[in-house]
Amino acid sequence: MKRLFSTLSMMLCVLLAIAQKDVTTFLGIPVDGFKSDMRKSLIAKGFTPKQVSGQEYFEGEFNGTDVHVYIATNNNKVYRIMLCDANTQSEANIKIRFNKLVSQFENNKRYTTLDSYTISDDEDISYEMLVHNKNYDALFYQNPDLEKIDTLALQKQVREELLKKYSEEELQNPTEETEKEAQSVALKIAMDMLFKKPVWFRISEYYGEYYITMFYDNEYNHANGEDL
Repeated sequence: MKRLFSTLSMMLCVLLAIAQKDVTTFLGIPVDGFKSDMRKSLIAKGFTPKQVSGQEYFEGEFNGTDVHVYIATNNNKVYRIMLCDANTQSEANIKIRFNKLVSQFENNKRYTTLDSYTISDDEDISYEMLVHNKNYDALFYQNPDLEKIDTLALQKQVREELLKKYSEEELQNPTEETEKEAQSVALKIAMDMLFKKPVWFRISEYYGEYYITMFYDNEYNHANGEDL
């Protein structure tokens, strides 16, 4: 069993950080905690608080673009930072901007994606959005912070899952089947944790003009029906 869990630890150290403190970050700021603390952090990064119709947002620059930043909470905990381009663009220009963002994320080692999102040159965005209600989204995940991995906790969680199918004796004397099952369990845990740190963006439309809306989400704090 020692050999089995040693192998799992090595694999898991590459795949995920199980500590719940390993949450999505925006400009190095954890998307977590109370709104008041997030406000202070955004202001410290140079964003200016504004009000419109009683709703607060922050003006500033992000990735070379003027944006409006919004803080979303659930049960008084921050679960999302939303950014909207401050200025709209034509269909041709928004396609360029979207594809550039996709390329930047794909080439950033801090992110993982499971799909390809580049829009082809001949895609008629306005027609597809209006007639077919098509969304142009791109989904990425922030990779685990390896410094926050709790190896013992990882081993414990994998072991608990394996005990639902195997006995203590079978884990003490692992077979090839047991090791494959352990790897499958470890991969599932890894993917579950990775999915807790999504960063995604989409093309939004406003009276025939377009802009990018981007989301940095902490799925640990997202509403999942617990208040129903």
